[in-house]
Amino acid sequence: MSNDIHSSNSTIGAAPDAGLEASIASATRALLDHRQPDGHWVFELEADGTIPSEYVLLRHHLGEPVDGVLEAKIANYLRRTQGAHGGWALVHDGEFDMSASVKAYFALKMIGEGVDAPHMVRAREAIRARGGAVNSNVFTRFTLAMFGVLTWKAVPVLPVEIMLLPMWSPFHLNKISYWARTTMVPLMVLAALKPRARNRKGVGIDELFLQDPRSIGMTAKAPHQSWSWFVLFRALDGVLRVVEPLFPNRLRQRAIDAALAFTEERLNGEDGMGAIYPPMANIVMMYDALGKGPDFPPRAVTRRGLDKLLVVGDEEAYCQPCVSPVWDTTLTCHAMLEAGGEANLTAAKQGLDWLVPKQVLDVKGDWAVKRPEVRPGGWAFQYNNAHYPDLDDTAVVVMSMDRMKRETGTLAYDAAIARGREWIEGMQSRDGGWAAFDVDNLEYYLNNIPFSDHGALLDPPTEDVTGRCISMLAQLGETAASNKQVAAAVEYLRRTQLAEGSWYGRWGMNYIYGTWSVLCALNAAGVSHQDPMVRKAIDWLVSIQNEDGGWGEDATTYRLDYRGLQPAPSTASQTAWALLGLMAVGEAENPVIARGVEYLIATQSEKGLWDEQRYTATGFPRVFYLRYHGYPKFFPLWALARYRNLRNTNSRVVGVGM
Repeated sequence: MSNDIHSSNSTIGAAPDAGLEASIASATRALLDHRQPDGHWVFELEADGTIPSEYVLLRHHLGEPVDGVLEAKIANYLRRTQGAHGGWALVHDGEFDMSASVKAYFALKMIGEGVDAPHMVRAREAIRARGGAVNSNVFTRFTLAMFGVLTWKAVPVLPVEIMLLPMWSPFHLNKISYWARTTMVPLMVLAALKPRARNRKGVGIDELFLQDPRSIGMTAKAPHQSWSWFVLFRALDGVLRVVEPLFPNRLRQRAIDAALAFTEERLNGEDGMGAIYPPMANIVMMYDALGKGPDFPPRAVTRRGLDKLLVVGDEEAYCQPCVSPVWDTTLTCHAMLEAGGEANLTAAKQGLDWLVPKQVLDVKGDWAVKRPEVRPGGWAFQYNNAHYPDLDDTAVVVMSMDRMKRETGTLAYDAAIARGREWIEGMQSRDGGWAAFDVDNLEYYLNNIPFSDHGALLDPPTEDVTGRCISMLAQLGETAASNKQVAAAVEYLRRTQLAEGSWYGRWGMNYIYGTWSVLCALNAAGVSHQDPMVRKAIDWLVSIQNEDGGWGEDATTYRLDYRGLQPAPSTASQTAWALLGLMAVGEAENPVIARGVEYLIATQSEKGLWDEQRYTATGFPRVFYLRYHGYPKFFPLWALARYRNLRNTNSRVVGVGM
């Protein structure tokens, strides 16, 4: 890794103009080939082996007919992604993860893989060598309880009566994140009914435990949890375990009815409640436990939605956690607008026109509990998810529409821009930051409940989303000097900068992503490029450039005892973020930029795009990561086009929010 800090007054390096133009042209042609017939873009969104394994187990939980061809393809995927350590990781070439490994082993055994097959032996030995499946997380334990591998005393008590608690109570659904809320509601019904999976093959995994699995009690304290809070909540869990069976049947039925009402208001057609896999799978199992057959409309439509998440190839298949068409489309439009040219502008306009009717204007989602006076106006991440639009998507869509307005003078997007801006302005949290879906979700004590061993129960403001919202407001004309909301948000970022100079990236991996997001925002908001926090961030990004000219960072930087970025292989998407961040704050002539550009040109494939096996995005830090197949397609193009455009101007100023 290079630790040289280069002056921004250096001359631009010599990435040949012809090579640069050819690279940009090749990438734009390839991106255009990925367009859907109606003008939008959607790329595969891959997580780890957990979701495909859960999909297999869900089918056997429900007793569905075995689809041998599909299961064989999922088995191929799981075998290919098994790590050298014998288990399964959360990211490409990552460390062993117990829960992912237990579920993958269980799914493979359910599919029919022999326990004496070499890959099964290696997996079993890896699991047992690390203490056995007792060390699985809470979500895995719920699955194992429903299959009868564990008893229900191995999972936290989740009384469905939580549905009836008032807002002032210490625990309330609106005090946790949208993804936790939608996952927990049907799961609480399952916990009340305690159904048994059909499991017609009678498959078990007792061999993964070092003790009788039916003797296992509650989970241990998670590393992020404090002892005092954990002991308190564990004691409360013990009390609930005793008194829950005594709850009146009438009260329980009221609570189940409330859970069903919550669910059915948000079913969202084949896109599913929350438009993410875990709540959708829980809903199907919930209706099954309630005696509703496969043809019961809410169950049937949700079950069809799960199959829409499958990616089925000639040899392999896997299940996506969700889909990302709005995100993919708006980011691709930014890249196309940066690349310029009539064909690219036309394609970007078609993408933006596809986005216009996706704006949520008539549904006040769960966010409105804390902001009832705010009108809806956001975009969701998925095709349809009206109750849960997100601020990141909304900010990026508004900026792409505003860029098109600047390019062409069109007024077609003015109404959409205005409503999107209004919604984001209304969603700022009291600490000056913005979260992804909610407002003032700051009840940090809840991450200490036994259920939250994943540490992702909340949706508090984060630096990357805050940066994006600043970027949007600033691109629309606001600055830190002229706008109190922008000023408060900039102060939030000043407080959250790490001593090394970086910012945390909640939704992208990790400090490179966060620092890119913030530097773009600070530039757009009028913060001086000589401001000490900007200079520290520049110095940090320059110091972590790899010898090959690229940038890279892996999931280990989310560790609770982070002590600085460790060397990681370069990736195209992370290199693009670093370049875009540095160029935003006046570093276009820094030699590190030319080296980064040369890295991207050198690693571009013959098809015009970039191959990227490594995961560069985040679902939940330390628990769940994402590989956006679109990231190495549009981000490098965006960075290369930005570099060319800055070279072709005298000002070297980035005049947009991203």
